Amino acid sequence: MGEKPDSYSKAGVDIKREEQAIAGIKNWVRKTFKFREGKVGQVLADVGTFANLVDLGGGKALVVCTDGVGSKVLVAQELKKYDTVGIDMIAMNVNDAICLGAEPICLVDYLAMQKIDYEVAKEIAAGIYAGAEQAGIAVIGGETASLPEVISGLDDRGFDLAGTAVAIVDKDKVVTGEKIRPGDKILGLPSSGVHSNGFTLARKVLSKNMWINLLTPTRIYVKEVLEIISKHEVHGMAHITGSGLLNLPRLCDHGFRLDNMPEPLMIFKQIQSEGDISTEEMYKTFNMGIGFMIITSPESAEKILADYGEEYQIREVGEVVEEPGVKLIIDDKEYLID
Repeated sequence: MGEKPDSYSKAGVDIKREEQAIAGIKNWVRKTFKFREGKVGQVLADVGTFANLVDLGGGKALVVCTDGVGSKVLVAQELKKYDTVGIDMIAMNVNDAICLGAEPICLVDYLAMQKIDYEVAKEIAAGIYAGAEQAGIAVIGGETASLPEVISGLDDRGFDLAGTAVAIVDKDKVVTGEKIRPGDKILGLPSSGVHSNGFTLARKVLSKNMWINLLTPTRIYVKEVLEIISKHEVHGMAHITGSGLLNLPRLCDHGFRLDNMPEPLMIFKQIQSEGDISTEEMYKTFNMGIGFMIITSPESAEKILADYGEEYQIREVGEVVEEPGVKLIIDDKEYLID
């Protein structure tokens, strides 16, 4: 395998450069908002959160987001197992949509293949169905493209899979993060594994006989989150995907102190050990066992834990603090995640 990378950037994904590129794109995106001003579909929030909203009128807003499976498709190709990546595609979208307090209702998918393969497409579709069932959404259409000069992969089996989800929410129930205050508690819901982020690094440090563990599908949090927010007030929610704990600062200008994270799942221990990766790098690349976080007042946190802690395996993982930044405390040692 050659020398193993010990960071995401050395593996080929430079988050800082991505952020710089996105910043330029955002400027042009914001300029398009004026095209719907004063009309149905007026944009209600700035770009940069997990999803965005447009005004439907009548007290309702539409939430739209898009995402794909990323280089996890290369693991599926290598192992010739395609029935889980459809779940991942659904999960990456609906888990973003619920961060705004919205209920996902439908999705369209995009499957680009190096060479159309009926059996591969059928397996992918089975996963999409399974994910849609878990999320309670309808897949109402999509696009399949044959792109032999654009897509490459093993034995002409290369493909890319992405989707766009639509959700709906009452405008007065949108969760924006603006209510987050120092002293709020951070609750964490466990992940099922690596989910669908950090694979450019994970693939390069793990031997292929470990790859089957990478195909564990991303957990879908729709049922749990919708149940919780229907009964309790929450101030902010974060889908812990690429950039790990750095997803939290997207919610507000306050800081976050994580002092009760669970012991990392075995797959993360293997990645860290095989790649000799620092703790800071692990927590800003992977979910490390917590795939979704809910931020709420101490009173609401206590009630949520009482009502759902055991059923949904929720734990308090930290709290919001005044000083900006993300601090992780493990065994009395403090790490700054930046």
